[in-house]
Amino acid sequence: MKSYIYLMALVVSGLTSATVEAQNVNDFFRAAGSPHNPKVKIAFNKYYTSEGLAAISKQIADAHPNLVKRKSIGKSTQGRDIWMLAITDYSVGDANRKPGFYVDGNIHSNEIQGGEICTYTAWYLTESFADVSYIKEMLKDRIFYIVPTINPDARNNYMKEGNTAHSPRAGMIALDDDSDGLFDEDGYDDLDGDGSITMMRRKNPNGNMIVDPLDPRKMIQIGPDDIVTTQRYEYLGGEGLDNDGDGRINEDVPGYYDPNRDWAWKWQPDYVQRGAYKYPFSVPENRAVADFVLSRPNIAGAQSFHNSGGMILRGPGAEEDVATYNRADVRIYDAIGNKGAELLPGYRYMTVYKDLYSVFGGELDWFYGARGVYTFTNEIFTGFAYYKNKDGDRDQAYKAEKDLLLGDGFTNWSTYNHPTFGEIEIGGFKKNVGRATPGFMLEEEAHRNMVFTFYHAHHMPLLSVNSITEKSLGNGLKEITAIIKNERLMPTHASQDLKYKIERPDNISLSGADVLAGMIVDSDDFNITTEQKNNPSILKVSNIPGNDVIKVRWIVKGGGKVTITVDSAKGGLVSKKQS
Repeated sequence: MKSYIYLMALVVSGLTSATVEAQNVNDFFRAAGSPHNPKVKIAFNKYYTSEGLAAISKQIADAHPNLVKRKSIGKSTQGRDIWMLAITDYSVGDANRKPGFYVDGNIHSNEIQGGEICTYTAWYLTESFADVSYIKEMLKDRIFYIVPTINPDARNNYMKEGNTAHSPRAGMIALDDDSDGLFDEDGYDDLDGDGSITMMRRKNPNGNMIVDPLDPRKMIQIGPDDIVTTQRYEYLGGEGLDNDGDGRINEDVPGYYDPNRDWAWKWQPDYVQRGAYKYPFSVPENRAVADFVLSRPNIAGAQSFHNSGGMILRGPGAEEDVATYNRADVRIYDAIGNKGAELLPGYRYMTVYKDLYSVFGGELDWFYGARGVYTFTNEIFTGFAYYKNKDGDRDQAYKAEKDLLLGDGFTNWSTYNHPTFGEIEIGGFKKNVGRATPGFMLEEEAHRNMVFTFYHAHHMPLLSVNSITEKSLGNGLKEITAIIKNERLMPTHASQDLKYKIERPDNISLSGADVLAGMIVDSDDFNITTEQKNNPSILKVSNIPGNDVIKVRWIVKGGGKVTITVDSAKGGLVSKKQS
């Protein structure tokens, strides 16, 4: 009887004995590049609501308490927590002093992949830590701050309400776009209740569209010399009703402000750039991110995930800001960005204003311009992914929807009695097609974008005291010389940082002897030094360049073996005792 009850419990819970046995680690053959037997089992072929992402982040934190600290960095407009995972090897060093890498996604409601890519990154870091030496070394020296969704309210609205692939753009603050005194009264209406706002068409003998004779899903425009013998149609726009009786449809789409125009760098008001809200950081979600970043001077690199188009973007966002990105930093951006284009087939490394359009008050410009943090924005998914040969047009989207999605991405045309237009037809691509990566491609997309993030994080400063040498000067005096090495591409201070003195200088100190003089060695060959007369035991160094060394020197009296300590906000804290 007991065994019967147990079996029934398995059936009710959706588990058969075969399913249970299949979870045994001995029943798996390890695939290269993926965690073999993860503690947290997540399917990365689907998208999760804000609550779903929050639940997964808690599972990851609970399963890996020695690697993850989870906290809310603030509240959204509607009161949801904005969750952040701080991931490092907490058993090694001071986590707050390790070079930090910030990652976020989903600042725009419909640009959802960032949530899954961020979550995949957190999952991969924790589940691969024990088996992959690259990850182990990364987390020994670095800390990742991962925020899967900046915009949890609008993420849920996009997923749960009737929307197009492009709506809502961003936040959930009601706007009166047509100035009739009513708010959100004519947003999109999901007339057929399928969760997607598709298109409305109507038969019209004078219409300029016909059904494509080769594909009944598709509408084509009548050419000037075409002889039409089939039914003509006119497009009426996306599904919607005239809810406020003003003779207009879909003119007050909810929340048309753009949180990626809200950051406090080269900000412009709405009449200059459509989408700006009240003032910089008037959006509470962005304010929460900014406050967190300002509290973490160790953040040296950052990555934000958007969609779509297959782009690796760097600033400047506007031509007016070109001078901000000087040549030395552009070389670093180019090295990382070009590697990204190699890791992400079909993606292009681009500059926002030059290759796309002008953006004022963008996140990546604030991170670099105001904080001196090297930052990229990736626009996730490109039509190249469908057939792996070229980034296709709208025709390719129809072909891929048929060939690869097997018809799952299109709402077939059906009749609807519209209160204003009469008998119409509704149909078109569903909201999860076009911008959102199809499920069967999503894990690859997440992995490739993650390794680009790792490449960037790898090249944050990695400092060491390379050598300590001693020279006797007589009369109990000694000359102590230390070489400080930065083994990675990025300097401890970006050029923008140096220009505006955003972060404090690096401190290089000597302890264990009485310091009489301290200096930076500009040239050993010509014996050129720059002496620091005030508090010479702690030398203030403006920058430690990438893939380079600096040399410092002290004149000391007495003492035994000295210790050299390097204290850099973005480069970390390292020490070495004289051998």
